[in-house]
This record gives sequence, structure tokens and C-alpha cells, in this order.
Amino acid sequence: MGQFDIPATMRAVEITQAGGPEVLKETTRDVPKPSHGHVLIKVEYAGVNRPDALQRAGLYNPPPNASDLPGLEASGLVVALGDGVSTLAVGDQVCALLPGGGYAEYVVTPAAHCLPVPNGMNLEQAACLPETFFTVWSNVFQRGALQAGERFLVHGGSSGIGTTAIQLAKAFGTRVFVTAGSDEKCKACLELGAEIAINYKEQDFVEIMRGEGGADLILDMVGGSYIPQNFKALADDGRLVQIAFLQGPKVEVNFVQLMMRRLTFTGSTLRPQSDLAKGQIAEALRSQVWPLLDAGRIAPVMDSGFDLAKASDAHAHMESSAHIGKIVLKVA
Repeated sequence: MGQFDIPATMRAVEITQAGGPEVLKETTRDVPKPSHGHVLIKVEYAGVNRPDALQRAGLYNPPPNASDLPGLEASGLVVALGDGVSTLAVGDQVCALLPGGGYAEYVVTPAAHCLPVPNGMNLEQAACLPETFFTVWSNVFQRGALQAGERFLVHGGSSGIGTTAIQLAKAFGTRVFVTAGSDEKCKACLELGAEIAINYKEQDFVEIMRGEGGADLILDMVGGSYIPQNFKALADDGRLVQIAFLQGPKVEVNFVQLMMRRLTFTGSTLRPQSDLAKGQIAEALRSQVWPLLDAGRIAPVMDSGFDLAKASDAHAHMESSAHIGKIVLKVA
């Protein structure tokens, strides 16, 4: 198993039953073994994301063969290789997209889902990259086909997804507009490069976007009542990409305008996609986005860190929506 002494068991945080943050409890698990094409990572930091909270609440089951432990991204050290891995070596520092299992001292993931830690970035920051960058790249640039010069509206601009989307869209020459729930959050979005930040508690994003000519692309994780509003806020030939439903997935929508104004309504989730599809997103990030991170042109916005044992506090903080940017668990 290389030069690392790998124990038989590890500390982890499991979901004891479906419920609130308090159902996350520390436990001991066997250290997983990497199968063909996979690597074993000794986790330094694990990212905390909305899908973790959905899984904890019993609303987002892990795919078949994935760990039941929460955690979809982590940073750390490669300590063992499965058969057929030639792109990584034992001792490499990586950040990785995970099928689950990040809330633990060790995790396995496909080697193709690992990316190098960018120049000048520490492991705490690197743990915040995979889930949001895979999600933003695949939805905004691949599915949403965002082009330089277009008007791009991001809902939840101060979230981990939002802060990533603002920076990437700005780096690729687009005009960025956001909604956020406080003046402080709006200010943070403007500092990252948004042209206009709309406090949705005080302003009407439809009216503001129509005044700007409409959005060519909208990235939405709210759903519910936002869906018909998004249609109104789009320019003719505009695209709406749905990545979550904080307000719920069911709503009555008049689809006539979809035809009359040639709108596109699409969406995706990352976790159920094939290993191959995720590997292809990783390759695109490596060539298109990692050079921007290496050069320091973009970086994750960090909110707070919690010890692994305090995962329930991290979830409570995330669900309070008080955070700006990313929340991490310190594992090592």
C-alpha cells in the first residue's frame, strides 16, 4: 500500500436517521479500499454542500455503490492506488469530487475525478473547489453555453455556487447580475465582479433584468415561484438552467412564452451522472479553469471551518443562510 501506514478503521460522521443537523453523529468505520481506477485519499478538509443537507434530511439518496456517508468533495493526500491508476502517485496532494464519504478520515474516488491543488492555494481552499466548480462549469458553460458579452443572472449569488459562478463568468467576459438576501451579501457579490446585485427582499429582479434587456442565461437553485419569474426575466432566446429547488419543484407555469420567445429550460444534478461524464468535466476544468486558479485570477470565497465532530453545527450554519461562500470541515 505504498509508503503510508493505513489504519484498519477511521473516524467518520454518519447520518443516524433522516432529520435535522442533530442526526449527524461521529462513528468509527472501516477504511475503504480503492477498486480499479480509484484512489484512497487521506482527507484533510471536506467541503459542506446543500446536497449533504438534503441527504441528511432523507431527500437525496446516494447512488448505488456509493458510501452512505455524506460529503461530495475533499482535499488531501493520495495514500493508495487501485489497479489501473497511472495518472496519480502515492503522496500527491489533490482535491477531488466524491460519490459520497467525504465526512471521514479516508475516502475513495475515481482517479479521474481528482485535480491538483492549484498553485499558492492551501488544502482548506482546495477542498472548496470540486463540487461547485464541476457544477458551475457543467451547467453554466456546457449546458447553458454562456458566451462572452452575454447577460448572466445568478440566483443565490453569495452561496458557494454563486460566488464561483460570478468569478468564472466574469473571467470569461460576461456581464454578471445576481440576487442575494441582504445588503452585505450583495456587496460581497459586487466585490467579486457582479455588475448589479439585487436584494430580492427589497427589489424585483424581473423588473431590473427587463430594464437591462433581459438575461441571456439564468442559473437558478430556488425553483418554486422563481420559475415563472425567471421566464419573464429572460431575454428572447434566453436559457434557464435549474440546479436545485430550495422552494420546491412544483409550480404552475404558462409555457406559451417558451414557444413565443424561443426560451430553453433545462437542468441537471451532478451526483447521479456517470463516472465517465464527471471525468470529462474534470478534464475541461483542468484545461479551461485550473490555469485561472493557478494564476490567482479566481479563488474560492471562504466562509467558515468546523471540526469534523462539529458537522451538525456546520449544517445548522449552512441552513441558516448566514454564510457567504464555502463552509468546510477540518478532518485531519
